[in-house]
Amino acid sequence: MKKSLFIAFFAILLYLLPYLSSSIHWDWNIPGYGLFPAQKVVEDPPFNQTYFNVVAFVGIIIILFLLFPQLFGFKKPTKPMQPNNPSVDFPAWFYPSLVVTLISWFFMWSRLDFTFRIDHFTFVPLWWGFILTIDGWVYKRNQGISLLSSRPNTMKLLAVVSSVCWFLFEFLNFFVLENWYYPNNQVFSNFGNIGWQLLSYSTVLPTIFEIYLLLRTFKYLDEKYKYGIKINLSNPILQWFVLLIGLGLVFTMGFFPFELFWVLWVAFIPVLVPAMNLKGFWNLFTPITLKGDYSFVVLVALSGLINGFFWEFWNFGSEWFHDYAPTNPNYWKYSIPYLDKYHIFSEMPLLGYLGYLCFGIVCWVQWLAVAYIFNFDPTISLNNEETNTKS
Repeated sequence: MKKSLFIAFFAILLYLLPYLSSSIHWDWNIPGYGLFPAQKVVEDPPFNQTYFNVVAFVGIIIILFLLFPQLFGFKKPTKPMQPNNPSVDFPAWFYPSLVVTLISWFFMWSRLDFTFRIDHFTFVPLWWGFILTIDGWVYKRNQGISLLSSRPNTMKLLAVVSSVCWFLFEFLNFFVLENWYYPNNQVFSNFGNIGWQLLSYSTVLPTIFEIYLLLRTFKYLDEKYKYGIKINLSNPILQWFVLLIGLGLVFTMGFFPFELFWVLWVAFIPVLVPAMNLKGFWNLFTPITLKGDYSFVVLVALSGLINGFFWEFWNFGSEWFHDYAPTNPNYWKYSIPYLDKYHIFSEMPLLGYLGYLCFGIVCWVQWLAVAYIFNFDPTISLNNEETNTKS
């Protein structure tokens, strides 16, 4: 089978299998299916302390790994870390982008009530302003090289792929009975909702990837996770085993949407990564096999978490600073079974932030899958560490 068709086949199964199992489970009448943007129509099971404790334990292990990788067999960097010499000025787009971000932020949170509702249209300029602001910061810290300055066509592709991938992610949300939903679905018409949401979705991958590139400019982070234990992930039998486990979880998710809601946030990894390995494509886990370098996986995961913080921060404020219900059409709420407790400041429950670590990796896996299917260069790293060669 042609390599690209092999990846495409398993990508399709990721969407087909939960639709099939959920349809069978609900006798072809899935609650809330087809409502766009998603609406909550089924109540979740209540908080469960045992479920919470298990997830919290996993979270503690992850935090220990991120803070103290030496506990997990990592060596300290062996070469001196050269400090950045940010002698390059900020690029021309940095300050205008920062201004757009701040103005959009103000109108998203403000209580100003104009005849023309500005807060209806703040999400897209807020996030694209934020993306270009980070890109300008990368440019300055990386001696005049950033994603926009060196690969503008890649930035455009990222926006398109981001819109499509998140739209499909919304599709998968139906089969866990809406882990997130949008109360303000009446702001726009049906066609307007689709158009505006697709524009909004264009910001997801660019944000995560720009944050990743920024983290790479901090030498301490860049080196901290590079010297771990090599794990041979190239064994075909192991790859098929993991892939089948992933497909099994995706299929079972439709039958147990509450118990297995978390599968939505990880499923792309055990399905598409083994598929890439079987066909010799580079992916985020390839450096682990080759030289014990975990930096790609860890920094991409942290990028997803940082992105998630700003998502929740701006989303929370769009309600908190209003005496009435927010009218922002992008405002969302969560409905997380068993774990919906202990909120710090946001709609997202505390342990829900663990999902953002996986989500960052999922976004990059989606990007790579689309690139390999449609045969374009997926390189993002500015030092060209990614390759399409066999692992």
